[in-house]
Amino acid sequence: MTPSITRRLLLGAAMALGLAGAAAAEFPERQVTLVIPFAAGGSTDVVGRIVADRMSRDLGQQVVVQNVGGAGGSLGAQQVAKADPDGYTILMATVATHALNPLILKQKPYDPVADFAPVSLLVLVPNVLAVNPELPVNSVQELIDLAKKEPGTLAYASSGNGTPLHLSGELFKSMAGVDLTHIPYKGSGPALTDVLGNQVPIIFDNLPSASSHIASGKLRALGVTTAERAPSFPDVPAIAETLPGYETYTWNALFAPAGTPPEAVARLNAAARAAMADPEVVKRMADFSATIVASSPEELAEHVKAEMAKWEPVVRDANVSLD
Repeated sequence: MTPSITRRLLLGAAMALGLAGAAAAEFPERQVTLVIPFAAGGSTDVVGRIVADRMSRDLGQQVVVQNVGGAGGSLGAQQVAKADPDGYTILMATVATHALNPLILKQKPYDPVADFAPVSLLVLVPNVLAVNPELPVNSVQELIDLAKKEPGTLAYASSGNGTPLHLSGELFKSMAGVDLTHIPYKGSGPALTDVLGNQVPIIFDNLPSASSHIASGKLRALGVTTAERAPSFPDVPAIAETLPGYETYTWNALFAPAGTPPEAVARLNAAARAAMADPEVVKRMADFSATIVASSPEELAEHVKAEMAKWEPVVRDANVSLD
């Protein structure tokens, strides 16, 4: 090979590397789609839209929300898992998409670890154990005592089989040693309607969606499911104050498809963390009873592994499986 040809090849390779580096540095060059794997209006949708709006400003490109509901979040998660790994399609994931569904579903549409590149764990959102005020209990311990006195006669509502709220109830039953009947609904809305109407006396719900009914006195909150009390309801104890070690919550995190360039993941992580540090976002998340985490990709990867390890025995003991 002649020196001139060798020189041209080296120059061409250098230019290609330079262009690739420039392309990575310029990410994103067009809009980013944030897939929210649930219908509009729920807590994940609200968090997602707040984050997407703030990330758009930091990235200099629009982050467009796309709701892809169905199958407990699996349809939207599967869509992102199969998307081009270029950073332009990302997922607003939850405990359902990345811990519960992989454990519960007989047919596995995706692998929560192998099929995704972690970006950032954004927030933790408390759930709450609440009752219709006509039920004669005012604390977690009084509910446990009543359930033991009248085994099998009390029922609790949730947003559906296999949801974090269903399994919050199953973990409570297991740790408290009580027998409660689970009544699944097609979402928190109809579940709340029946508990407010006293068709079902007990509910496990997301704290944000139940908060207005708690504030108005239409529901009596017995305990939040996080390890510590929620700042927005400081007078409501944590269930862990009665059942040490009890802890469940909904969480929201960003994932990209596996194989997304590290530069794109780093840029998305930086934008997400900047969003969660914005004072306006901090205030809105506090109003929403959400605790900001804003983790690194590595911390999110460890979080998913820990969540699957925590929930696996709960799912097994509850004998929950879905087609």
